Formats: sequence, structure tokens, C-alpha cells
Amino acid sequence: MINTVSVLKQAVYGGLVVLTACAFMADAKTNTALPDMTTTLHEQGVESASVAVIRDGQIVSTGAWGMAGPNRAATVATPYNLASLTKPLTAEVILRLVSAGKLSLNDPMDRYWSDPDLSGDPRRMNLTVRMALSHRTGLPNWRDAKGLAFDHDPGTTTGYSGEGYQYAAGYAEHRTGQSFETLAHRWLFAPAHMRVSGYVSAQGETVPIAVPYDEAGKPLPVERVTRYNAADLAHATARDYACFLIDARNDRGLSASVAAERSISQADLTPKTCAGSKAATCPPWTGFGLGWQLLGFPDGTTMLHTGKDAGAFTFAAIDRASGDGIVILTNSDNGWRVILPILERTGSDPKLIAFLRGQMN
Repeated sequence: MINTVSVLKQAVYGGLVVLTACAFMADAKTNTALPDMTTTLHEQGVESASVAVIRDGQIVSTGAWGMAGPNRAATVATPYNLASLTKPLTAEVILRLVSAGKLSLNDPMDRYWSDPDLSGDPRRMNLTVRMALSHRTGLPNWRDAKGLAFDHDPGTTTGYSGEGYQYAAGYAEHRTGQSFETLAHRWLFAPAHMRVSGYVSAQGETVPIAVPYDEAGKPLPVERVTRYNAADLAHATARDYACFLIDARNDRGLSASVAAERSISQADLTPKTCAGSKAATCPPWTGFGLGWQLLGFPDGTTMLHTGKDAGAFTFAAIDRASGDGIVILTNSDNGWRVILPILERTGSDPKLIAFLRGQMN
């Protein structure tokens, strides 16, 4: 199972006010200066990073440092491969559709859609959106050359699965009769003013996407994405993603019943995440929610997620109670190395920093 903390360890190891604020920040200059991260990036072998800081539910500062590609400096307008930060976007689109009565969290998806690879397996009839968004489908992370097959019975165990998100997106398409890209634009990107975001590459239409770099600092090919992936490879600027993060924290576009699910753990990760010496810096509980890993601290729940692809490491977190959060996008295999330094230098949540540091010990 891959989750926020295991990714870090493997690498070592809403309302009108919010909309107006994000619409304004999309064109405004940074209003609070961030410390220069150039030296930190150089010391850790990271080509570039773009950061957006959120305080009390508002974007208060953005910054970008380093090189987004050969002879091309990173700016706050540079989009990055989000890697698995794509999953919360997909979850949000689906939850808004559920809130509008167009999809169901708990009805079997098989009534409208089933993957052809599973046509001979009756267990497919038990798959629900809730299972997909909380990594409990029993499906692998990605199918192999033989196709898609269950690793476990649906709903019986937790296993990180990009295929589960693809399955939920396919269900959304078949039940609504619209492409998932159309649904994402209508229900998320447009209302959140995410102007430089999408599932399919926008090369030539916007600022070029940040070039990925390997551990040795060698640029990797930028492969154009021509078909959406509900779990990976979407792109956005840090500012765009921060607008989304604020909306998610505020439950914008969700019904009261769906919003109530936001802070509920759907799959308990506490025994594995907080075993042994790690317990000292762990919250009382942690688990998978609907699209996010949740940290249940005594004074509020933190929603967070990471992403890791070849030449990319990304991080996003927000405290549901305080509205304080951060988005960190990098274009390097070494990107995980700057997450804690950036969190510390931006004055981010000490208990989140302690938790992440404890997971890496």
C-alpha cells in the first residue's frame, strides 16, 4: 500500500468569498514574501519548486525557484505534473456529482459500468464509489500485461489503487453520458478558477509544463498526455491547486451529507502508520478518506496527499479547522528532499512537520 507517508519514506523512504479570493489571486502578485529556496533546492539536488501557502483559508503567498527546463526558469505560472495529487481532483469531481444527485457513493457501479477485464468475475458487482475513493476496491495499483484482476475481495482490505480511481471515473462517464474531462471542467476547474490545470497536456496552449529531472539532474522526456488518467499525470500550477485545496477544505459544491463524510476515515491506517517508535509523533488516528489521507489531530483533521512519478514529487496539505495549508510542486526525483525544509521555512504546522519527520526515522 502506498500512502502519503510511505511515499516520503520510500523516497528516503465552498463559498463566494473563497471563489473571489482565488479569482483575485490568479492575477495578483504574491502579497507576502516567501524565503528564497534557491540554496535549499541546490543543496538537495532539486531542479525547481513552486509553492503556494494558505493561511486561514486564503492564499497568502506564492513563489517559484530553480529551472523548469533547460534555459527556462520556473515561475508561479509554470504548471507541473501533479502525479498522484491528481487523485484528490478526481475525487472532488465525483463527490460534487454525488452531491448533485448524478452519482451514488454506495450503489454498485456495475449497474452502469464494469471493466471488460472483470466481466467474468462476479465480485465486480460489489464495487462502489466509496470503495474506489478510499482504496478498498481490492484492485491493484495498476493492471499488468494480463489485464485487470482483483487482488482481494472488494471492501475487505485497504490497498492503494490508481485503477480504483480510473474505475470510478469510468462509472461517472457512463452514468452521466459525458467525458470525464468535460465533467472535470464543469464541476471543478471552471468554478475553482483553475485556469492552468487539466488532465490532458496543454503544451503550446499555456506555459510549457515543467520538465522532469532524474536523481542525477538529467532531464527526462516530457511525454504528451492525450488521454485523461484519473489517478495520475494531471497538471496545475501551485496557485491553481491551492484554490482547489481551499474549496475542498470548505466543502464547496458538496451537499451537507457528503460534506459530513469529508473528515471521516473510511480505511484505518493507524496500526501500520503509527507502529513502534512512530507513535510518538502520530495523531490519535489516521486513515484514508474520500480522496485524501486524513490525520486526526486533537485540534482538527488535516487532509493531505503526495505524488511521485519519474521526475516529479508533489505535496499538498490543509488543516480543516484552521484553514492553514500548503502546496509544493517539484520536477525532480529528489523533490521529496525539500518537503520538510520548505514546510519549516514557511512556518507550516509544527505537528504536521513532526509527524512527517517521525515517519522518516
